[in-house]
Amino acid sequence: MQTLPRLKLKKGKEKPLLQKHHWIYSGAVSFLPEGSMAQVVSSADALLGIAFLSRGQSIVGHMIAFGEESVEEAVRDRIKKAIALRKSWFDPCHTNAVRLVNAEGDGMPGLIVDAYAKTVVIQISHAALEPLKDLIVKALVQEFSPQTIYEKSTSSLRKKGGMAEARSLLYGEQCPEVTVLENGLHFAVDVQTGQKTGLFLDQREMRQLVREHAQGRRVLNGFAYTGGFSVTALAGGALFVDSVEISARCRAPLEKNLALNGLSANHCFIEADVFEFLKTSPLSYDFVILDPPAFVKKKDDLVNAFRAYKELNRQAMEKMPSGSLLLTCSCSCHVDEALFQNILFRASLESKRSVRILGRHRGALDHPISVFHPESSYLKSFLLYID
Repeated sequence: MQTLPRLKLKKGKEKPLLQKHHWIYSGAVSFLPEGSMAQVVSSADALLGIAFLSRGQSIVGHMIAFGEESVEEAVRDRIKKAIALRKSWFDPCHTNAVRLVNAEGDGMPGLIVDAYAKTVVIQISHAALEPLKDLIVKALVQEFSPQTIYEKSTSSLRKKGGMAEARSLLYGEQCPEVTVLENGLHFAVDVQTGQKTGLFLDQREMRQLVREHAQGRRVLNGFAYTGGFSVTALAGGALFVDSVEISARCRAPLEKNLALNGLSANHCFIEADVFEFLKTSPLSYDFVILDPPAFVKKKDDLVNAFRAYKELNRQAMEKMPSGSLLLTCSCSCHVDEALFQNILFRASLESKRSVRILGRHRGALDHPISVFHPESSYLKSFLLYID
């Protein structure tokens, strides 16, 4: 790689990087060079590592390598260790839909890699990773031996950085849809047109939690998408499941997932806005699942998001029968767990219901969070008991 320009920090601002934190804030920088990548040095010119640059953002640098490490060494080493970790956890005969690389959680800011059986989908959200794409593909082929590597870079972070969406085959043969296993259940994954990379792998453990507690219950799955929670609830012995989803195009893949598991009976797809459904339905369910899309994309949206989360949960709590369960989630990164719990506290007060926390989010093992970079934690879930 060519000689890199140098980003220089202000005096005393090197401590987070010495503690292996990945982000460099604009206020910590005394000189920011041009380009997409730079060596990072302290005010005393000590080499701290190499960062991807994001000019014009509050976070102007993302550390990819620390100390004397080269970018190439860092990429190969991070991918090798990340895949080795997943191979030690997951039996592909039981679960073969796995996140292989989880951005900062695996020391690779800007990179997500998901494997659906032997089809790998990558998501790149930083311009500095573009010239490293061949290196990333070679490392994935060497460590994982996929049949297909497809790029589906469509994240909002990419747009924020001024990058266009990228969808293309990088290796192997086209495989637009693949059937995978998750805890022994079958799911059809559309890697090209499905949301994110095709399946919300970060909710795997919560789907299993629903399966464990659905026996004999009447279940409402709000924001059902392609029915992950619906499938696991019925597999766990739910009496019936109503799946509410505003998008009509989700009906076919949802019903396909039910059929793959022989679970089409005792299910109803309801095309409706979840907020409107909660207002008009008597909610005669004793297990309600609310896993909405992010209501807040930036901090300026936080007040409106607070109201939306509170209203969503208040409407459910107000009508649910005594002794019922509510699994409620937030994937908004600007709503931390403490704030989300406070929202649920407000919703329970306004609904005049006594609510107890039975459990919190079970993190999926393939979505690690670095202790040096806790900001990458975004998904919160609470299992609540409604008295």
